[in-house]
Amino acid sequence: MSGYKNTGYEVVIGLEVHVELNTATKIFCNCSTAFGAAPNTHVCPVCTGMPGVLPVMNRMVLEKAVKAGLATNCTITQQCKFDRKNYFYPDLPKAYQTSQLYLPICRNGYVEIDTADGTKQVRIHQIHMEEDAGKLIHGDAATLIDYNRCGVPLLEIVSEPDMCSAEEVLAYLEKLKATMEYLNVSDCKMQEGSMRADVNLSVRRVGDTELGTRTETKNMNSFKAIARAIEYEIFRQIEVLEDGGTIRQETRRWDDNKGVGYAMRSKEDAHDYRYFPEPDLAPINISDETLEAIRGTIPELPDQKRARYVEEYKLSAYDAGQLTRSRHLAEIFEQTVRLCGQPKEAANFLLGDCMRLLNQDGKEPAELRLAPEKLAEIIKLVQAGSINKTTAKAVFEKVYAEDIDPVAYVKENGLEMMSDDGELDQLVADIIAANPKSVADYQSGKKAAIGFLVGQVMKATKGKADAGKVNAKLRELLG
Repeated sequence: MSGYKNTGYEVVIGLEVHVELNTATKIFCNCSTAFGAAPNTHVCPVCTGMPGVLPVMNRMVLEKAVKAGLATNCTITQQCKFDRKNYFYPDLPKAYQTSQLYLPICRNGYVEIDTADGTKQVRIHQIHMEEDAGKLIHGDAATLIDYNRCGVPLLEIVSEPDMCSAEEVLAYLEKLKATMEYLNVSDCKMQEGSMRADVNLSVRRVGDTELGTRTETKNMNSFKAIARAIEYEIFRQIEVLEDGGTIRQETRRWDDNKGVGYAMRSKEDAHDYRYFPEPDLAPINISDETLEAIRGTIPELPDQKRARYVEEYKLSAYDAGQLTRSRHLAEIFEQTVRLCGQPKEAANFLLGDCMRLLNQDGKEPAELRLAPEKLAEIIKLVQAGSINKTTAKAVFEKVYAEDIDPVAYVKENGLEMMSDDGELDQLVADIIAANPKSVADYQSGKKAAIGFLVGQVMKATKGKADAGKVNAKLRELLG
């Protein structure tokens, strides 16, 4: 990424991130927000814009919006209101979207991200509440409309143009995603559209102070696609300018299958939407007491948890950072440590074997189904010397795949370590006698030859011997 840095241009990026709130019902009616229902089954006169109906504000939406704002260092607008954003499109049955422009719920915040140059603040211009639109399903002969998503509550998190690379954008998105998950504001399942981003991007020559003309690439819902779209748009704009052309302010769409972006329409400004105050919803007044009560529900957030892991569990900053990227993974880690008292071993399993298996299956940490009790049992078996680490890895894979009882599995399959020292001594002596050349090589100074002898003992015991103990016995007998 970021091969443009020697082109004489610099990049300016701001994001509009839509986060779908995980409330049970929609923002202004009692229809379900559950994902995956049959088309047009989670609808009612309110969310389909029938004449004469009145919306009623979902209090849970307000509380989640305030939590999101407090966790991202925003100022909460304690007297705020809704506005109508007017536009005509088939997926918007009311022909307007209830949103916030003039008095958004949260303003002037920031999040901190880690970059190659150190910690950086990305400012948040505002966070506002709004309702989602429906979904268009394009076919060969017709376009169908599913209104289930109409009225699903969203937060739109609008950053300042403070990012200058795809790497910084991904760091910002990962921080937002983790924060929303920890707050239980959203599940942020990008594959289901619960988190999606619009990328506003411009380029300018290094040293210029004025911003270039920006384009907006809309509705991307995977980190990989966002990174590819940013790199494509950077080089497209640079190429246009180098050829003497000008950048048009436009809305663009990214085709991740083809790896190209294309223009959709000229970019609208706020006045194009003819915003005006929503007459059917009363202004919102958030008392100081309510604000403090919501503040008291904010849990330990990723940065705080990471610092605690380093201090309390003596983990490296890297390991602590990887564990705390996912709330679910962090919960499994902490419960495992409470049961076995071995934070480093728990971290090694989760960040090593577990992440390898998740990647192999194309799954996210949030999809991990692993009982902390079973991971703790595996670690205890290793600590007690009942199994070695190689066997532990194999047992862990069975737990991951089939949710077996690790203790019972070890016993039923005869995987316990060899505990009879007399039997092991005899076996080591037999291996020495059967391999005179390797013995001679070792005694003549070829110290690597002992590895072959250790391997022969482990093979003879089917991996049930303690490799460290075998190595020590061989060295003792060979002098």
